Amino acid sequence: MIKRYSREKISSIWELEQKFSYYLKVELAVCKAYNKLGKIPDEALKHIEKTASFDVNRIDEIEKQVRHDVIAFLTNVNENVGEEFSPYIHMGLTSSDVIDTAFALQIKDASEIINEDLNILLNSILNLAKRHRNTVCLGRSHGIGAEVITFGFKLLNWYDMLERAKERFNYALNDILVGQISGPVGTYSNVDVDVEKLTCEFLGLKPAKISTQVIARDRHSAYISALAHIGAAIENFAIEIRHLQRWEVCEVEEGFKQGQKGSSAMPHKKNPIASENLSGLARVVRSNSIAALEDIALWHERDISHSSVERVIFPDSTILIDYMLNRFNNVVNNLVVKEKNMIKNVQKYGGIIYSQACMLKLTQKGLTREQAYEIVQKEALSAFSQGDEGNFKENMRPHLSEDEILECFDEKKYLKNIDVIYSRFGL
Repeated sequence: MIKRYSREKISSIWELEQKFSYYLKVELAVCKAYNKLGKIPDEALKHIEKTASFDVNRIDEIEKQVRHDVIAFLTNVNENVGEEFSPYIHMGLTSSDVIDTAFALQIKDASEIINEDLNILLNSILNLAKRHRNTVCLGRSHGIGAEVITFGFKLLNWYDMLERAKERFNYALNDILVGQISGPVGTYSNVDVDVEKLTCEFLGLKPAKISTQVIARDRHSAYISALAHIGAAIENFAIEIRHLQRWEVCEVEEGFKQGQKGSSAMPHKKNPIASENLSGLARVVRSNSIAALEDIALWHERDISHSSVERVIFPDSTILIDYMLNRFNNVVNNLVVKEKNMIKNVQKYGGIIYSQACMLKLTQKGLTREQAYEIVQKEALSAFSQGDEGNFKENMRPHLSEDEILECFDEKKYLKNIDVIYSRFGL
């Protein structure tokens, strides 16, 4: 009786009954391998495949006595298979052969869902970037206005970062999709090496080149770190939205549904709650990557100090990343982009962000860079000190002709290579 997980619910992969279902899948694959090598008769394999099953309550009952979950699982399976055929179950194996190989199958199925989530979010970001290819907005460094960009350009940076996170994830995934059927301390003392090869082939895994009764945990650490990179990318995007939603900026807003309320005390509030939530959850996934690194160092050929950690961090991290990707996709698809406010911020203080163009124009008129910088800085800071009344463009009129002013304050010259950048993404 092999249970199938629900594709709609990643958490089902990590449920106790599902875990034992993966164990059984491995045990049956081993029996099938033995059969192919002539060690288990056809009739015995048919009987095992037909009768092998488990009951979580019965396993729990047995475990209270034997205090070993794999033995309790095998005892229950053998009760259903019967004494005549039970010797063929778990023949020559150690517990970790089943646990670690089944673990790889759990990770494989969880990762399939995460990859689908990544593809959906990447597509959503790309579509938004296409719509805002020419939406002029303010580029910032140190949180301060710098020069003109487009909102689509900002989004392409998100897309590029998330695409790299996906590549890292799949590299780590490929590295972790290995199985082992190598017996105690990994020397194949009582199991043929071909059993491992065939079992992994049946399960869609690669045989580990070498195992020490457990599969080395550097693979698992790299996988959790790859999830942390996805979480960090989402947090980077979420923090940007949080900054842009501040009243002082007011360039984007998270979608706000009819009837939604932002504060119990202040009816005017619309808060970036999803982005704040995602920033917090990214911290959890990152902290799990530290725990995964700690799991690499095990005693000799095997201990189980990693096991208790992995029972927490793998369900938590995969479920959280699935949730985060879906929630951020909803944020992207419902993002309110305030184009008028973007233009207003670009023009703040009379176009102060065009200072570099003015400085370069003055150098073309014969001034040294130092002289030009001093003039432009003085006029820019003067405009800034006057707040909303400041007008950098007017301040520069004594230094530049009208045609030079028009040229320096032309946003299009700043965006002349946007199409080149978009072409790198096939757009």
